[in-house]
Amino acid sequence: MTARREVKAARDAEDEERLTAARKAVDAAKVALGERGPVWWTDGAKDFNRHLAKNTPYASWYAELPDSKT
Repeated sequence: MTARREVKAARDAEDEERLTAARKAVDAAKVALGERGPVWWTDGAKDFNRHLAKNTPYASWYAELPDSKT
């Protein structure tokens, strides 16, 4: 959020050089957070979305949860 606030401050100050630096900082933060950059969901692993946890490789983990209903 610091970088986002800097973008606003640079806009308010109408400082193009400061704005460019602030936008680069926002981009770097987003890449570090995984919001930008290489995608992780095309790694070839099977997608278990729309499956019950008990019917996936996560079944044993799920069964150990306190509120699980197997």
